[in-house]
Amino acid sequence: MKKSVLLIFAFLIAVVSFAQQKRELKHNPDTNLIDVVYYHDNGVVSQTGSYTADGKLQGVWLSFDTEGNKIVSANYDNGKKVGKWIHWIDGEKKVVDYANNVASL
Repeated sequence: MKKSVLLIFAFLIAVVSFAQQKRELKHNPDTNLIDVVYYHDNGVVSQTGSYTADGKLQGVWLSFDTEGNKIVSANYDNGKKVGKWIHWIDGEKKVVDYANNVASL
């Protein structure tokens, strides 16, 4: 029981801190998606990507560290992880393939 309470508490903190992050939203009439840019506290771009009208992640999402270096390139299809995801960890490129939210190395 204690573990589940701690997990719920940690999840709520993560959601609240993410929700308070500065962001810009813009409807893209060509794709009918909502394009979003999130920013770190220092003003550097944190993430870019798109949402469907019902709030699911769609297409390419990019994540950057606080210095603006790309750290993740991800792909979504209607909220599910798909395709090649690229992670840059300590200068090394790691690739993970996803199909319908399942990773294969």
